[in-house]
Amino acid sequence: MHPNLKSKVMSAQEAAALINNGEVIGVSGFTGAGYPKVVPAELAKRGEALRAQGQEFGISLYTGASIGDECDGVLARAGIMKMRLPYQSHTDVRNSINKGTTEYIDMHLSHSARLIRMGFVPKPTVAIVDACEVTPDGKIYLTGNGGNTPTYLLTAERIIIELNTHYGDTLIGSHDIFIPELKGTVPIHFAGDRIGKDYVQIDPAKIVAIVETNLPDSLKAFAAPDDDSNAIAAYILEFLAHERKKGRLPADVPYQSGVGNVANAVLATMAKDPTQAPVALYTEVIQDSVFDILEADKLIIASGASVSYTLDGQEKYKANAYTKGWKNKFILRPQEISNNAEVIRRLGVISMNTALEADIFGHVNSTHVNGSRIMNGIGGSGDFARNCLLGFFMTPSIAKGGKISAIVPMVSHTDHTEHDTMIFVSEQGLADLRGLAPIKRARLIIEKCAHPSYRPLLQEYLDYGLKHSALHAPHTLSKAFDFHKRLMETGSMMG
Repeated sequence: MHPNLKSKVMSAQEAAALINNGEVIGVSGFTGAGYPKVVPAELAKRGEALRAQGQEFGISLYTGASIGDECDGVLARAGIMKMRLPYQSHTDVRNSINKGTTEYIDMHLSHSARLIRMGFVPKPTVAIVDACEVTPDGKIYLTGNGGNTPTYLLTAERIIIELNTHYGDTLIGSHDIFIPELKGTVPIHFAGDRIGKDYVQIDPAKIVAIVETNLPDSLKAFAAPDDDSNAIAAYILEFLAHERKKGRLPADVPYQSGVGNVANAVLATMAKDPTQAPVALYTEVIQDSVFDILEADKLIIASGASVSYTLDGQEKYKANAYTKGWKNKFILRPQEISNNAEVIRRLGVISMNTALEADIFGHVNSTHVNGSRIMNGIGGSGDFARNCLLGFFMTPSIAKGGKISAIVPMVSHTDHTEHDTMIFVSEQGLADLRGLAPIKRARLIIEKCAHPSYRPLLQEYLDYGLKHSALHAPHTLSKAFDFHKRLMETGSMMG
């Protein structure tokens, strides 16, 4: 290591001591990939100790999206996370938000970096980033994510680097760092286009600490896709084949898929289908399921904001990065580019995201339980739903053994309006809502997507509205949340 950098090497405990009460910390990390792992843990210990002595200590935490327990979890449990943005999925963070201990700003993932650079959201005072290389002239090579990390590095007053050798040099060259001008264009015309640099250039004088690590991202494997996930995947792929046969869907458009079993089931089915042409991904999160497509020789390119591999997946990638050329199949971008509306629209992305609940008129709730309790956040689903060529919202029709219906009369919180949703899919079937007025949407959603045990109740609600309400969107406000009221009162939407 260059002497100028070696002089800044210290322990995680020493680095954490450089962070003061009230700091705004921007960390690397996107959906469990590339987040700092040792400095946040020491910061949590320090903050907890100071609070035990009666001293005030708290920080604001900015990320790219969800991150691991070694950062999100430890800071939440220590009680020092006072504000969080733009997305989270950790149980302890979620509980802290819903108790009112942590203030949470749930944001479209494509919006957050620009709002920070413009100063509408306070800029970070400290950036803590997971990197695989740093040079004396200030070139920082990131690990498994682009996220919001470039913006945090450029706007923070001080930088702490966790220099992580876990991936070796297998991710160097994978990044394409491009920060758009306020009114500029993003000249990506194919999922594999590169328009930036593979590093972030910063003023090396801002580096105040380097902490050496060799730690993986602690991502656990998803359960194997269940029958419902496989059924949803089958409906989607059958529909895509139908659209291509009709000449309404080009064969070369890229795909975006959210996180979870259903998304993995779709990609796994693509890999197994002998008729499936090679595919490109222009997405946020690249998961282990991409290996199935790679091994079937059906992956053109995978562009995303992170490589969120399980522990086994990380080892698999490293083993094949050079020997099988996998390194050349991936591009990692900042999330304001991976989720950029201009690019999504231009490329004609096919988008697949998960709904927490949907209502019979086509609105989707991605974030809140019973209208008030945050689950995770909107993430990038809105970025893609509004701008994609073809958008699917997927959900099993029931949850909790049938006590909860994912199809309700009116969603308890609206993240995606009827104007942004196209196709609903459950294990019961697929409803293509394009070109349908509200009443026709309602009838189709009830018929195709609702669970049979809830169809009579949903039809009863619609019939009542048709008799007693205006006949554009026949909602009856006095009955619209009966499903949710029964759930809170009896533990079941069925009553």
